[in-house]
Amino acid sequence: MTHAFPPPDSGAPQRFPVVVVGAGPAGLTVGNILRAASVDCLVLEAESREFIEQRPRAGVMEEWAVRGLEKRGLARNLLDRAELHTACEFRFDGERYRFPYGELTGSHHFVYPQPLLVTDLVREYADVRGGQIRFGVRDVRVHDIDTDQPSVSYTCPETGEHRVVHCDFVAGCDGARGVTRAALPPERVRVARHDYGIGWLALLAEAPPSADCVLFGCHANGFAGQMPRSPEVTRYYLQCPPGDDPENWPHERVWAELQERLGASGVPPLTEGRLIEKRVLDMHDYVAEPMVSGRLFLAGDAAHLVAPIAAKGMNLALHDAFLLGDALVAHLTGGDDSGLGGYAEACLRRVWDYQEFSQWLSEVFHGSAAGDAFRAGTTLARLRRLFTSRAAAAAFAEQYLGTAAQY
Repeated sequence: MTHAFPPPDSGAPQRFPVVVVGAGPAGLTVGNILRAASVDCLVLEAESREFIEQRPRAGVMEEWAVRGLEKRGLARNLLDRAELHTACEFRFDGERYRFPYGELTGSHHFVYPQPLLVTDLVREYADVRGGQIRFGVRDVRVHDIDTDQPSVSYTCPETGEHRVVHCDFVAGCDGARGVTRAALPPERVRVARHDYGIGWLALLAEAPPSADCVLFGCHANGFAGQMPRSPEVTRYYLQCPPGDDPENWPHERVWAELQERLGASGVPPLTEGRLIEKRVLDMHDYVAEPMVSGRLFLAGDAAHLVAPIAAKGMNLALHDAFLLGDALVAHLTGGDDSGLGGYAEACLRRVWDYQEFSQWLSEVFHGSAAGDAFRAGTTLARLRRLFTSRAAAAAFAEQYLGTAAQY
């Protein structure tokens, strides 16, 4: 299905089998799957290539997701450079409790910052597999998705000209604030939303991790977390009021709270460093169903957002992308519609499972700081059960790693 399409900035009429809106992990993975099958597509991205390759985002990847990338020839750098994590550590009641999920399950996490993955994926798509991509586009709109002749329009960043690209399918991979979810007919889509009523102060510190794994601090002052990103940079989170101003958290206050909430008996103080990012995230989830309308298929955060409580977002985006890319290839190269027909249902089974786990884990993380003695007591019971019951530990590990045999 490779054709001599005019370049997307030529001014000539444009047609591609698939237009992908958004060059994040989901969109670039779909694009790479299509190109590997010699299916042409056009990726449209509002930001510059430099921006998406540097934008700080998630870094914890589940093993099945990495194996899915590996199967598609998209994990070479990841497998060479990622750190492997086989345990996490809870700190509560003044003590530390290591949770060795690798020993329990034989599975592990990969830590590979999303900007590095995006850099790999865009290089493979554009530079190796010859996929076409337009950066910096504006005014993206999706048209006629309920017909067999949908199209996507945008404004060319260099010339300011309005362009229209005709296609067979649109893959909406443009995130929580993108335009594709808004293109779903409102009478046909249900957006289920959950607000946790808490905020997280998200921090990046120029400091090495203070432990060799993810740390979860469950404290009466609020949750704190450490997520290693590299030997030089560490992601930290601090529970805070929703809508809080990051300026309320100067350097000294941040490190005092991190030291307090992640402190435990026999543990040296955290290694402190300059804060290079500081923003407040209001914790909420949403799921848009059915994820599909006509020829528009949503993937990743365009369809569902899961708060970073359980580090699931990028993994869900990749799961969607594997299913959608494979389904589009099956239809466009062999006329097999079964993957497209079952796409939303197959995605949503894992989505809802991960949402439920995020809710459960939120109570573990935040219950001690709720100001409610009953919630604090039940939270402590949940935490203790993880370290006294092998069955409870196995159930947690399965959800934390996403290894259930069926969703």
